[in-house]
Amino acid sequence: MIAVESHRSGEAMGKILVLYDSRTGNTKRMAELVAEGARSVEGMEVRLRWVAEAGRGDVLWCDGLALGTPTNIGLVSWRIKRFFDEELLELWGKIDGKIGCAFSSEGGWGGGGELACQSALTLLMNYGFLVFGVTDYVGEELTLHYGAVVPGGPESREEREGCRRLGRRLAEWVAAFIDGKRALVERIRKDQEGRFVD
Repeated sequence: MIAVESHRSGEAMGKILVLYDSRTGNTKRMAELVAEGARSVEGMEVRLRWVAEAGRGDVLWCDGLALGTPTNIGLVSWRIKRFFDEELLELWGKIDGKIGCAFSSEGGWGGGGELACQSALTLLMNYGFLVFGVTDYVGEELTLHYGAVVPGGPESREEREGCRRLGRRLAEWVAAFIDGKRALVERIRKDQEGRFVD
């Protein structure tokens, strides 16, 4: 567990919402791992919500949001799109500055998962979220530039680690930028040194 002192005595440092849709259970398994990664940063409060059971109050509550979707023809699922089109419409222009990232389960490698992540990031950006990718390698030739992407469910050690890493990085950015723990930014950058492949 990464320990970070909070300037809010006795309170959680940040609030993370892991919001997902899942038809077969694969994206749900990814969401659980993303939530696990977010909880590895001490003091984070994490909510895991299926989009059909979520409301605008969950989005108002959070400082950071990890948005997970099954890949649907290279786009987000209809439930995710409807949530942003209808449930969150009244929040447009009112939730600027929250931090967001994306993850997606696809039918197989090359099935459009990165496109689905870009689609999810576009939704978040249109609501004013600050979005990010992760440059870390979690396995040979496996990075999270647009978010965590797996074919089917997260089966391999690297795929599971990718989901956890995404959640942890979201929690670290929330701690750094929302809770003022700037030292975390330097630690993240230092951890990335030497991880690039020539």
